[in-house]
Amino acid sequence: MNLCLSLLNWWDSGQTAQHEDLPCLRKKRDDTRSTPQSGEISDLDQQVWILRGQNLVSVPRSNNVVPVTITVLPCKYPESLEQNKGIPIYMGIQDPDKCMLCEEVDGQPTLQLKEENILDLYKHPEPKKPFLFYHTQTGRTSTFESVAFPGSFIASSKNGQPIFLTSEQGKYYNINFNLQIGP
Repeated sequence: MNLCLSLLNWWDSGQTAQHEDLPCLRKKRDDTRSTPQSGEISDLDQQVWILRGQNLVSVPRSNNVVPVTITVLPCKYPESLEQNKGIPIYMGIQDPDKCMLCEEVDGQPTLQLKEENILDLYKHPEPKKPFLFYHTQTGRTSTFESVAFPGSFIASSKNGQPIFLTSEQGKYYNINFNLQIGP
């Protein structure tokens, strides 16, 4: 199911989201809906994400590989963030429940996993920027830009390597992903 359509199921309470790049999100949002949508993510080389230790890594899709289940929830307060960058979303994984966040490590923006409940992030009275990503969908592919570190995108590289952040779009790393939400 298209993520844009999935997010519309959540937003139906009275405030209009201002996302010129995704007109379907101009509908109202429902702040009482608090169920994350879940699915699977792969890069354009058909590598899926798995959990190895405390890191997400990309490996080739095969019958022997069980990808992590990705969970997403939109930010309740997109109007307080930069506009026209995409849909601000929280991203996590299931079993174990962890959320993705961006922190500075040794002077570099770094993608991390943290034991955090995605619903707690969603219900927080203001956006938790380290945990937010601007989701932009072009055709069937998606990009995820860090809200805390503008210009840094979730990326994959070679088989078995960790998922990470990069500001080098399209040079050496893949920042385009297929996000499949739904059953």
